[in-house]
Amino acid sequence: MMFGNTQPESPDNKWRRQLDQFVKAHQQELAALSWGLWLENEDRKGTIGIALQPKPHFVYCPKEAIEKLNSSVENRLQEVLGIVEHYQPEVEVVMIGIGKDQIKLIHFEPQPAPPTCFEQIGKDVDTLLDILEQRLGEQIQG
Repeated sequence: MMFGNTQPESPDNKWRRQLDQFVKAHQQELAALSWGLWLENEDRKGTIGIALQPKPHFVYCPKEAIEKLNSSVENRLQEVLGIVEHYQPEVEVVMIGIGKDQIKLIHFEPQPAPPTCFEQIGKDVDTLLDILEQRLGEQIQG
C-alpha cells in the first residue's frame, strides 16, 4: 500500500496553498498594510485583493465590485460579503485572493493587532506594498 498522494497538485490548490503560506509568513506586514490602507480609505469601505494574474500584485476592491461579482456568480459570495461588511479593521485582517476564475477569502486576527503592527513596522503603505508584492512574486509561481 502506498502512502501519500502521488497525484500532481492541481493548479487550483497550488495557488491557494502558496497564498496560505505567504499570509502565514507575513501576517504582521499584511496587518500593517491593511491598517495603513484603512486609514487612507476609511470613507470608501473596500477590501485588499491579492490578484495572481498576470503576476501577483495587490489591488483595492471597492465593496461595490465585490457585490457586483457576487451577483454575477449567483450569490455564492454572500458569506464573503458578510465578512467584508462586518470586518473590524482594528482587530482583524480581511483580504481576497483572486486566482484564475476563483477567489479565496483571507481572514485572520494578528497578534499584535493591526494598528500596533503598523506602528511597530513603521513603514508607509507604498513601501509595504512594494516589499509585500516582491515577496508575493517570490512565493507564488504559477
